[in-house]
Amino acid sequence: MDKQQQTLSPTAPGERIRSMDILRGFALLGILIMNIQNFAMIEAAYMNPLAYGDLTGLNKGVWIFSHIFGDLKFMTLFSIMFGAGILMMSERATQRGQSAAGLHYRRTFWLLIIGLLHAYLLWRGDILVPYALCAVLVFLFRKRSPKTLFILGLLSISVTSAIYFLSGWSIQFWPPESINQTMMSWQPGADSVAKEIAAYQGGWLDQMENRVPSSLMFQTFVFLIWTSWRVGGLMLIGMALFKWGVLTANRSVPFYRNMTLIGFAIGLPVVIYGIVQNFAAGWSMQYSMFLGVQFNYWGSLFISMGFMGGIMLICKTANPSRMTDALAAVGRTALSNYLLQTLICTTIFYGHGLGLFGRVDRVGQILLVLAIWAVQLIVSPIWLKHFRYGPAEWLWRSLTYKSLQPWRVKMPVAESP
Repeated sequence: MDKQQQTLSPTAPGERIRSMDILRGFALLGILIMNIQNFAMIEAAYMNPLAYGDLTGLNKGVWIFSHIFGDLKFMTLFSIMFGAGILMMSERATQRGQSAAGLHYRRTFWLLIIGLLHAYLLWRGDILVPYALCAVLVFLFRKRSPKTLFILGLLSISVTSAIYFLSGWSIQFWPPESINQTMMSWQPGADSVAKEIAAYQGGWLDQMENRVPSSLMFQTFVFLIWTSWRVGGLMLIGMALFKWGVLTANRSVPFYRNMTLIGFAIGLPVVIYGIVQNFAAGWSMQYSMFLGVQFNYWGSLFISMGFMGGIMLICKTANPSRMTDALAAVGRTALSNYLLQTLICTTIFYGHGLGLFGRVDRVGQILLVLAIWAVQLIVSPIWLKHFRYGPAEWLWRSLTYKSLQPWRVKMPVAESP
């Protein structure tokens, strides 16, 4: 292999940063807590818990738990890790004498293609397309100081908050038809609910009736007013945290202990107060859709920081264990595991599989989450004993580096006695 071929190679397993793999694995598993609701129930139920399904007893308890500890928290962590990954890959490419921009944009292009296939052929809740679109612009800021990156990230996140505040305030001036249309997306009528359930309980082609317009809306309108600002801002913050050494477990134990305590001490009361206020308002569209959502929008940042501090604290103070090894394996195969979650859940809930869409309550959903976690925590380490990458990672890397990457792990050859 010549020198040029050596530089055009992805990060070797031995060069990986364990703390980042563990945090990425933790985030990937946690994302399913909320995603399962989109797999299993009508789209409106993701934002408005009263839109569909039982919300009493244990089901209400599961929703409250999911909202406090799941909603936006793991997406926040994963977005931060994605931003850090962009910076880490570009730095390593530069060290190898490789074009960081060329590598990044090839990598981003193929992620976009994978995301589009995922969104339009499998699941409307795809996040890969927004990640790819945000990565196009975020890359340009990689050389900024961590302080500048952090400030720009917070400003970007604030844009969506301002848009929603303005929308909530201005609703008093909306024409009736606009209010009615928005209400239909927040609390769809019985006919709309029945139509969506029938689509996903039907075959793959039947699902397209809902999946295509829903994916298109998420990648255009929702992206412009929400996803781009939130995800892009978090990626910038991820770059800042990487430069500060926060994500690589290079800060002190007291630093991570304080990060954990402060994150939860601020985030939990804010999110819980938001729950109380939204239930007091009856989850009305006029309040909860635009103003009530603000508590979790900002509180989730602090809870995510609490999770991050806790994971880094474990990485610094605890010996490697089967659990941390398993989380690191899930993190190393995050794209494959993300797509695997889609394959498992669509097979369970959609009509080309078991057709349980709209039939599994929130308790049943969280039990399925636990089962899927068990599968991924068991299978991922076993897979990496035999293969260098997950199957989706191998394909992505091969396309990015324009050559088939070595896949199997070379087993040591026993010496003759």
